[in-house]
This record gives sequence, C-alpha cells and structure tokens, in this order.
Amino acid sequence: MFNFAHGAIGFLTALLFYELTQAGVPALPSALLAVALFAPALGYALHKAMFRGLAQAGETAQIVATIGLTIALPAAGLLVVDVAGLPPADATALPRGVGPHPAVDVEVFAVRLDSDQLITFLCSALAAAGLWAFMRHTPYGLRMRACVDRRRLATLRGIDASAASALAWTLSSGLAGLAGVLAVPVLGLDATAYTVLLFASATAAVFGRLRSIPWTFAAGLALGVIQNLVAGYTDFLEEVTGLRTAVPVILLFAGLVLLNRARDRVAGSAAEDAPPPDHLAGLPPWRRRLPWALGALALAAFAFAGPVYYVGVAAQGLVLALIFCSFVIVTGIGGMVNLAQAAFAAMAALTCGWAFTSGLPFAAAIVLGVLAAAAAGMLVALPALRLGGRVLTLATLAMALLADQVLFQVDAFSNGTIGWALPALGFGFADTSDPRVRVVLLLALIGAVALLVRNLERSASGRAILAVRSAPAAAVTSGLSAPRTKIVLFVLASAVAGLGGVLFAIFKGSITATDLPAFSGFVWLAIVVLQGVRRIGGAVLGGLVAVAVPELLAVWDLSAHVGAILFGLGGVILAKHPDGVLTQMAGLRHRKRERPEPEVRAEPAVRERRLFTLEGVAAGYADTTVLRGVDLTVGPGEVVALLGANGAGKSTTCAVAVGDLPVSAGRVLLDGRDVTAWPAHRRARAGILLAPEGRGVFPGLTVEENLRTWLPDPEPVFARLPHLGERRHVPAGALSGGEQQLLTLAPRAHQAAARARRRRAVAGARAHGGAAGVRGLRRAAGARGRAAAGRGEGHRGAGGRRPGGVHAARPRHLVGAARRGGRRAADRRLPGGVR
Repeated sequence: MFNFAHGAIGFLTALLFYELTQAGVPALPSALLAVALFAPALGYALHKAMFRGLAQAGETAQIVATIGLTIALPAAGLLVVDVAGLPPADATALPRGVGPHPAVDVEVFAVRLDSDQLITFLCSALAAAGLWAFMRHTPYGLRMRACVDRRRLATLRGIDASAASALAWTLSSGLAGLAGVLAVPVLGLDATAYTVLLFASATAAVFGRLRSIPWTFAAGLALGVIQNLVAGYTDFLEEVTGLRTAVPVILLFAGLVLLNRARDRVAGSAAEDAPPPDHLAGLPPWRRRLPWALGALALAAFAFAGPVYYVGVAAQGLVLALIFCSFVIVTGIGGMVNLAQAAFAAMAALTCGWAFTSGLPFAAAIVLGVLAAAAAGMLVALPALRLGGRVLTLATLAMALLADQVLFQVDAFSNGTIGWALPALGFGFADTSDPRVRVVLLLALIGAVALLVRNLERSASGRAILAVRSAPAAAVTSGLSAPRTKIVLFVLASAVAGLGGVLFAIFKGSITATDLPAFSGFVWLAIVVLQGVRRIGGAVLGGLVAVAVPELLAVWDLSAHVGAILFGLGGVILAKHPDGVLTQMAGLRHRKRERPEPEVRAEPAVRERRLFTLEGVAAGYADTTVLRGVDLTVGPGEVVALLGANGAGKSTTCAVAVGDLPVSAGRVLLDGRDVTAWPAHRRARAGILLAPEGRGVFPGLTVEENLRTWLPDPEPVFARLPHLGERRHVPAGALSGGEQQLLTLAPRAHQAAARARRRRAVAGARAHGGAAGVRGLRRAAGARGRAAAGRGEGHRGAGGRRPGGVHAARPRHLVGAARRGGRRAADRRLPGGVR
C-alpha cells in the first residue's frame, strides 16, 4: 500500500517535537519521545483502526484512505493546539532542530555543514542501513515482503499477515516521524510542505523500484544534488516559470514510465477485481431509478422555491458533481485511479478563457476547452498504458503537478494572476447568471452523462473494459486491446472533467491558474469513493456533500479543522465498507428483506475418532450461499476426493477447511478442538494446508527466500534439486512456468521425504525391539512428524498403516473420510452436487 499520509505523519510528529521543546523539554528527549514512542504508536493505532480492514480492499479504497489521513491528521494536531492553548504552529513559528541551537558549523571533508544537516545525514544513513538489514536478514522482514507480494499465499503458508502489517505500519510511521523531526528546521510547521516532501521522496523510491533500499537512498542523494545543480547552473531555465522546482516531478514521471513496468510472468485466470454485489438486481428498472428521479425533481423544485443563496450553493455542488462523474468513468468502470482530473478541468477552463479572449465565439471556445481536456487525457494515457495500480496513480499525479507548476504558470496561457474573464452562458430566455438556470442545466447534463455511462456499460466496448479490468491477461488472449480501452476511458473521463471545469469558470465569471489546483484531485477522488465511485449517484451525492459540509460548519461556527477530521474519518468507513456509502445502504435494505432459511440437519453418525470435522457448515461469497449445512468427517488413514460439477462448492469447502473463507454457521473441528475462530495462518501452522490454484510462489522474493517461507533450512532442497540451487538468488517471478511449479512443490516433496525417512527409522527400531530407541526417535521427530492436517499423525509401522489427516494437496482434494448423515460422500451427494 502506498501511504500518501506519510508526510502527514511526519508533520504530526514534528508538531509534537516542537510543542515539547516549547514546553521546556530538551531537544534530544523530545525527539526520542516523538520519534520512538509517538510515531510508532500512531502507526499501530492506524493499522488497528483502518488498515487492517483495508488489507483485502481494492487499491482505490486503500489510496483514498491514506488521502483522507493526509488531510485529517494535520487538522487533528492543529485543532488540539488551538483547543489546548499551546504555542501556535503557524508561519510565525521558528522550530529548532535536534542538535545545538543555534546550529553549529562543522567541516567534513572540506565541506561546511551545520550540525542539523550533519545529524540528518547520519540518521538517514543509519536508518537506511538498519532497515535494509532488517528487511533482508531477519524472518520478520521476509514475512513482510512475502505479504506484500501475495498476502493470501503468505497466510496459507502460516504467516500472520495482520501481525506483519502491524509491524510494517509501526516501522514506517517511526521513519516518517524521524524524517519530520529532522526536516522541521527547514520546512517549518507547514503541513503542505511535508506532503510535497513526500512526493519528492517518492521520486527516489521509484528509482529504487519501490523495493531496493540502497538504490532508494542513493537516488535520494542524487536527487538533492540534481536539484542544487539545476538551481545554480541553469540560468536559461528562468524563462520557463516553475521548471526548476518541477525537477522532482519530471524525474518521478520518467522513473515511473521507464522503470516500473510489470515484467513478471502472469498466471491464473481468477478475477482479482470482483465487482461488489448488486443488491438491487432483483428490482424492476423503474424501481431502481425512482429514488434518483424523485431526488432530481426535489432539487429542481428547491431551485425555484428555495432561497437564492442556497440555490447557488446547490448549483456549485452540482458543478463539482459533473466533474466527479469523470471518476465514475475512469475509476468506477475502468478501475484506474487518476489523480489528474483537477488538472484536466483547469486545462479546459483556461483554454476556454484564452480562446474567448482571443476572439473565438463563446460556443466554439467552450468546445475547444473540452477538446483540450480530452487531448490532455490522451497524452497522459499514452505513456501510462503499461502501468497499473499505484504506479499509474503516481504517474497521473506527477502529470497533474507538472501541469500545475509549469504549464499553468505560463502567462500567455493563464494570463498571470488576473486570469480570464468569462460571460454568462445565455439561452435566449435566460442565462446562467440565474442560479436556478444553473441547477436545471446541470441536472440535464448529469442525466446525459448517466445515460452515457449506462450505455457504455451495456455496449461491447463496456464489456471489453470490464474484461480488461477483471483479468487483463485473459482479455488480451481473447483478442481485446487493453491500450485502446484505457485510452477510451481516459479521453471520455477527461472530456467530462473538462466540461465541468468550463462550467465552473463560467459560473464563477473568471478563471485563474489557482482556482483548480492539482491537489484538489486528491480530495475529489476521496469524496466520490466514500459515496460510491461505481455509480453516478455517488458523484452527485459527493458533490452536494463537498459544498454542504463547509456551509454547515460556517453556520455552526465550528473550526475548519473539524471538517477535515470528519473527512479523514471516512477512511474508517472505507475500512468496513470499501464500496462506499450507497452500496452499504443498499446492502442494509437487502438484508432486511432476507429471511433465513430453516436449516435441516441429519442425525449425527456413530461417534468415532475424527481428525477433521465440518459440522453444519454454511458459507459463501457476499450474498451468495454456496455451502448449506455441510457435514464432513475425516478419519485416520483415509483418502477422499470431493467430486462435483463446476460451481458445486468443492473449492469453497477446501477454503472453509483452511480458514481462507469464514463460515456463517456451523463449526470446524481439528482433532476434537473447535478451530472455527482460528485464522488461516494458525490453521496452516497446525497442519491444515491448501495449495492454491495458479503458481504458489512469491514473485518478488528470490528462490531461496521462497523456500524459507516454508522451511527453516532450504539446503536439503537444493541438494535434491540442484537446478533450483543454481538459481537460488533469482527472483521467483523471473523463473519459467515449469520452474515456478517446481519451486511450489519442492518444499512439500522434501517434507514428505523427511516424514518417510522418520517412519522407516521408527519401523526399523520396532523390528529390533528397541523400545527406548523408538521413544527417542519419536521425541526427535517431534512436531515434524505430524500429518498435514494437524494432530492426526501416525507413524507407518510394521503393519503398513498410512498416516491420516486432512491434506488439501490440491484445491479440490482432501485426504480423509467425508461423511454426511453417517454415510460416505461417495454414496450420497452433498448439497449443490458435491459428492
């Protein structure tokens, strides 16, 4: 997860350091309290409150949650300062550094540094070296990297992904706090400066491919050198306003495009981005549209009957709603997080103002502005075609910042600080100077965009877009063009944002380069996602909320910080409901209409030894129940396969067995113990294992590191499979398909061979009558002699009995006995056709 709130955590830590020093606490103890105690505790609290719930959410919800924190955390700190009457943290504050105050000059290798600079360099070098050693040479670092690569696979390997995530957030917040305290003498207490510092540091991380700590550290040093060289030796760049300060942004975009394309092999066919359940699917079309039609009529009635001021506020909200509709197209339908929508809106508005002032007819100027935004969207899409996820998000943000800092600062295009004046849009009988006309016009335009989105989703192009979003590799093999679908979405979304930007300027009467800053795209995306980015209704509701909340805070005479904090709390909502408020409300109505079905249970069979048992299990996905009242019993020394048609519930049964899917009813027992509440990693440690479909490797880890997630010592595997030993330091994602499968099976084959050797040793000891030796061998075998299902191990003795246990060696095969109502599963079908 890319943490956009990294700078906000650094600011909050620096603010605490400043207040402690102002209270008379010495600098060094203040820094230790802020960096070693407060910042890690804040990271752990954020993990518990938000990020633990967002681990399984999509990247859009994760990004928006951190954006919310970027706004909320500084506001919370400043509100505490105001309420508690502490020394103000504003532009007048002059915070000191960790070292002596005032700073002392030191000469190092003929280079003059002050004490704060020297402390910053030393702390940065030590932090980078320590973090590299921790991530590369400790089991905790290995687990964290495995969870980043493939969280579900790590859980099935027995790794506690939640604990690894908590440790990661604790460490990263501590490092963010350290950066904030070290930077406070230079940045002061400006929260925006810390956010800008985040993106400058992101440039270095990108050149380290978001993986290599040494390369990131070196790139950070090189970035500082390049910025100073550009500032001191490039006088010819003075003619281009903002180009010098935009160097990190330019390098960020270049690094993203050139260095961060996905090169790993792709395997598997399951869709990673499943849409949320449609709780209104059973309703007739008129019933689905009725609430929105009534809402539009209510707004129209309010426009003609309400106070003029509040009608103008509603019109302003609808303008934002029109711009927000662009997020529904590019993010809701296409699944791409684009943070450049504010830049597209500003591009269209400035182009329209420039064209109209240059003598073009007003209507032609509006069309030209919309076309300019569409062209900008295509230009952004072209270099970002092969990017995705957080890399695409950073690339669009870099382009937005570049436009904001360079293009929009060109006086010939933006007319300096004066901007361009625009007249009202007239229709003969009325014009947009009347807020009632604005409301009616915007309702009509939003309705047209809604119709466009509906037709797009139902067309062949819409189906191709959804296919590319859900399974890109499968879509390409089916003959679909992923680049074309991305370009279409970017162009449509940019045109809609441009139209909204032009209307924003027309209603305002003018447009300047600062009216629609690039960072507005941050807040806009977060607002829409909180309401529901897959629906036009979410955009409309988001636009109205965006203007209503500041008005209410002003009426109630509350601090503006309160609104920012409430906005940040939306991240907590996303942690529980990643699909937004509208989907949550529809789900609540759907659950109220549901009626639980009476459960029919068979009489239990005669009691016998059971290694693994499912009792009356019900489970499914979202609102679809797959298993209903399933009883499954696994005894020692038995092998059983679950047979059934596609969709019968075989994989679901295995997922329930290993804890990958929670049950809604019933119990899961392991050797008589109730393990229903056990997470998947704990069941894996107990021996209930699942080999998932696809390739069970961590592509970002080397071959040796992959084996270490299974085995404490991979050397015996390398001895048996020397080909893997030759490639031990190669990332698993760079292996061929066959080598990846071999790497997946190698640990299990080694463990099986080790168990066989132990069984032969025990059998030989028994044959010689060495009872004491048998006890010694059993103690030596210990927990390693247990069967794959947990406590059902049994050594193969002279009688040749096989060990029992539950062993999901393949996703649809279990080792053991399956029973329902006392009869074997092979004789009677389970519900849904599973035998």
